[in-house]
Amino acid sequence: MAVVSWKEILLLTGLVVGCYWNSLSCGFVFDDVSAILDNKDLRPSTPIRNLFQNDFWGTPMSEERSHKSYRPLTVLTFRLNYLFSELSAASYHFLNVVLHAVVCVLFLRVCRLFLDNTSSLVAALLFAVHPIHTEAVTGVVGRAELLSSIFLLAAFLAYTKSTGRDHSIVWAPIALTVILVAAATLCKEQGITVVGICCVHEVFVAQGFSLPMLLDTLRQVLQGKDGFPYALLQTLLKLIVLVISTLLLVIVRVQIIQSQLPVFTRFDNPAAVSVIPTRQLTFNYLLPLNAWLLLNPSELCCDWTMGTIPLVESVLDLRNLATLLFYTFLGLLAYYSLRYSHSSSKTVIMALSFIVLPFIPASNLFFPVGFVVAERVLYVPSMGFCVLVAHGFKIISHKGYLKKISWLVIGVLLATHAVKTFKRNWDWESEYTLFTSALKVNKNNAKLWNNVGHALENQNNYDTALRYFLQATRVQPDDIGAHMNVGRTYKNLNKSREAEDAYLVAKSLMPQVIPGKKYATRVAPNHLNVYINLANLIRANESRLEEADQLYRQAISMRPDFKQAYISRGELLLKMNKLSEARDAYLRALELDRTNADLWYNLAIVNIEMKDPSEALKNFNHALELNPRHKLALFNSALLMQESGEPKFWPEANRRFLIYVEEEPEDANGYFNLGMLAMDANENVAAERWMKRAIGLQAGFRSALFNLALLYSQSKREIDALPALDELLRHHPEHIKGLILKGDILMNHKKDTNGAKACFERILSVDPTNVQGKHNLCVVYFEERDLPRAESCLEETLALAPNEEYVKRHLSIVRSKMAAMSSAGQPLTARGETTSAQEEKPLKGVEDREEEVSEGEKEGRGANAVGKGAGNEKNVRKSSTERLGGVGVDQSESLDSSQSDKRTKGKSTKEISDIEGKRAAALKRLEEIERILSGD
Repeated sequence: MAVVSWKEILLLTGLVVGCYWNSLSCGFVFDDVSAILDNKDLRPSTPIRNLFQNDFWGTPMSEERSHKSYRPLTVLTFRLNYLFSELSAASYHFLNVVLHAVVCVLFLRVCRLFLDNTSSLVAALLFAVHPIHTEAVTGVVGRAELLSSIFLLAAFLAYTKSTGRDHSIVWAPIALTVILVAAATLCKEQGITVVGICCVHEVFVAQGFSLPMLLDTLRQVLQGKDGFPYALLQTLLKLIVLVISTLLLVIVRVQIIQSQLPVFTRFDNPAAVSVIPTRQLTFNYLLPLNAWLLLNPSELCCDWTMGTIPLVESVLDLRNLATLLFYTFLGLLAYYSLRYSHSSSKTVIMALSFIVLPFIPASNLFFPVGFVVAERVLYVPSMGFCVLVAHGFKIISHKGYLKKISWLVIGVLLATHAVKTFKRNWDWESEYTLFTSALKVNKNNAKLWNNVGHALENQNNYDTALRYFLQATRVQPDDIGAHMNVGRTYKNLNKSREAEDAYLVAKSLMPQVIPGKKYATRVAPNHLNVYINLANLIRANESRLEEADQLYRQAISMRPDFKQAYISRGELLLKMNKLSEARDAYLRALELDRTNADLWYNLAIVNIEMKDPSEALKNFNHALELNPRHKLALFNSALLMQESGEPKFWPEANRRFLIYVEEEPEDANGYFNLGMLAMDANENVAAERWMKRAIGLQAGFRSALFNLALLYSQSKREIDALPALDELLRHHPEHIKGLILKGDILMNHKKDTNGAKACFERILSVDPTNVQGKHNLCVVYFEERDLPRAESCLEETLALAPNEEYVKRHLSIVRSKMAAMSSAGQPLTARGETTSAQEEKPLKGVEDREEEVSEGEKEGRGANAVGKGAGNEKNVRKSSTERLGGVGVDQSESLDSSQSDKRTKGKSTKEISDIEGKRAAALKRLEEIERILSGD
């Protein structure tokens, strides 16, 4: 048995790289999205044990909606990719190319068992370049085929060494075979079929039996003529060990799927739900169709479901001739390989075993699967096909006059296949290129029209997407998903009436409830999203909230484990201010999935609405335990800590805001709140840096501009505050607190009474009842020595705030001053005159610090939306808080001798009040905190 040389390994590897290097530029398409992008099992935050509890797509095997495809070793390799490159598609494609090269080398090693060196190399070269493999190699999810094939071939090679030179049993290779079979099965289910291949090899190759010889031996044994041959006994013993091991694997596999087959609809596999004889005729016709794809891979398609292959409904259908021809040819090959025991028949029998046995699980002949034809499942069967082609080449090339022709044919075949494979890889570059290429092959598959529409929808090209979705409804009028897509696109185009009509059509196509029959077994889980989408649409109308709630409850009644329905209903109940019911909805969803960070986050929002911040913080922390970089949980939990007013929480709040700005570096709110925390901690340099960063990202950021000015004012850098205030008032000319602060700085630090007066007059033009602005204008009049006007102004101010003692005192000061000046015969107004500071004692302005809140909001997708079009909104609680600094004249007025040079000490208080704002589609939450620092 010849080994594989390094030259052959380099040749195969080079050929694979040459055919597939352009796959490195492809993205994640089709099933890759669910298996890679949406699969939480790839994330390091997910425990490794989840890989062995969930299916290939990350859904718990215990859930009814699970696909029941148990491939934890394949998912583990995806997780390793994620560990090194996260979601960089190139690394995933690179590993697939490497694995395909490994399979090619192992396959060459296997071929050397049945073919000569030249023919086996031809078989391996053909396998390396065959275009049918593009789906398995270029499609990332095809890694299941690649890994399973590696272990399958390794298991077979191990088993071939289980017979010693003295024909005794060598148990170590058999034990290794069982381990490798288990590994192959954990990569993909078809890996277990290698046991059948090993059995065929043992009987017809290792022991050299032909079918007549085997039957004759068994007849003699049963008649008791020659006893039980020792060689046959050894064979039976080895086969019994293999079969028992296989049965144990099957039992474990059945236990894992909890004895449940996955739920497939008639759209996935129309023949599976057809009547006799349509089902049998169609499934048998699919066999020659798959064989034709191996023979002529010129028209490849990524999706063969729905109407791609019309049902064979009659025995008179001409396609039955293809079925008959296929079985005739297969029968002749089987007869030839079983009838004789020479080397050629052994090669054919092994080729047939590689073709037939691995294909049985996908054949639909024994149990239905979720597809009609899938090119990637032909990856292992194509090995047997390549062996047959190479064997035929060997026979023909040994005829002298055909030798050159046979080499020419093989050369052309390899070249054309390599070119086809290379070109086919470009189809997998994006979802748009993939599905448009499929439509060139098949225009009767509504799913393809839908998927092109999805690709255009992802590019926000809704008008063109709508045309494809409408075409899908014409190709397959009863396709629920197509009508849902139409509805969603109309919604994106702001055509609510048309969207509702489309959803109602989809809803009318749902299977009717049959008493005594489980509804969930007759409907695809994602089709129930029609209730969610319709409810999400109509709940925008405040008068139809109860109608939306009825739709959510209807979906839940149809499928009690429909997690998305609980999530969406919880959001609606929160909008309806039914807080207890909203909490119960989220708790019920958490019973179904306690590992969903979004659910814990939404529950925390309900806790905030219920005025339970401690419970909200606990639930935010639950969300962050499951997803440490959950952006909304990071932001809102940090904000909650910040608003608590407890310094012990500030370091953790700061850490979470820092992580948040790593995730959302363009969101000014994150930097602003870091600045607020720094101000709380009196870290003025850091606060200034964060505020400037926020302003740089969001021009005219009101809260950041004002608090930056306030920071300068508190740091005795009043002149630096003026540019920030000018910028603030340029964007927000009626910002009262900004006007007050600017007026104070102009009057006390720039000695610009005219500029200060303009600020205070602007305040009163916006809000004539503003006591602080009115009072400070009175102070300006006093500074201008217009005492009658100052008196009149203070009287008006006192009328607005009759209980303010400082206004009363200042009015008393003005009147005393006026009386003294009248007694001295001095004029009460001295406009344009100058007076020394010793002669004039100015009034002290009121200092006021309070907080103003600007609304911030952020929208996000709901937790685990099922299928496209199952969108929902997340509650958002995100506020940008603005501190308002007090202003006043930086001088004091002595009222009498007992109060000479004495200032009343300011008292500080802190209030936290929640202001519940109106929640629109995103359930916006506006929370306001007021901190008032007042002093005389």
